[in-house]
Amino acid sequence: MVLFDLDGTLVDTAHDLGLALNMQLARYGKPALTHDEIWPIASHGSRGLLALGFGITPSHKNFEGMKAEYLDLYESVFTNNPNFLPGIADLLNQFELAGIKWGIVTNKPRRFSVDLTKAVKMGASNLYEQAACLVCGDDAPQPKPAPDTLLMACEETNTTPSNCVYVGDAERDVQAGIAAGMKTIVALFGYIAATDNPVEWGADAMITKPSQLLNLL
Repeated sequence: MVLFDLDGTLVDTAHDLGLALNMQLARYGKPALTHDEIWPIASHGSRGLLALGFGITPSHKNFEGMKAEYLDLYESVFTNNPNFLPGIADLLNQFELAGIKWGIVTNKPRRFSVDLTKAVKMGASNLYEQAACLVCGDDAPQPKPAPDTLLMACEETNTTPSNCVYVGDAERDVQAGIAAGMKTIVALFGYIAATDNPVEWGADAMITKPSQLLNLL
């Protein structure tokens, strides 16, 4: 069983995440950020994007209000332009031919994850219908880096953690996979910032393109 993170591992959502942030920045008279500035932060969700755009962290008195405002803006655009990252569609097709089960475990709230995965087409079907499971950040008491959502995915698919591989583009993905007792792989083609150091995350392997995953399996 292969489990994937969603944003920056399976699907490129940076355009819509950035659009919502720039809409919010415009409300406050701040200049828009470029796609290159947003790309490496996209995997960190609203917390990372608000830190990038407004320089605030969860300890800031206005953080929760700004987060709610951001998420409302994102809700208006989040299905505009989600696309498979290069090579992912081919990889999933090869999984189907080989009979390899795969699913999705994301920290993205279910509020967005279901409709987003339905918007990403796979032939006559879509990502939501083809995945063996979709476990979201708010489906468990603790999201990644806790192992809860990964263990939920195992329960839903009748798979043992030792027979699972988790693929993600953030350190918390590796931490969650290790805590769940899974093999872990870093997707270096994802939202990796210049300040990140994936070599130190403790993953079992790193890949620079999706096709390399088949050889590792």
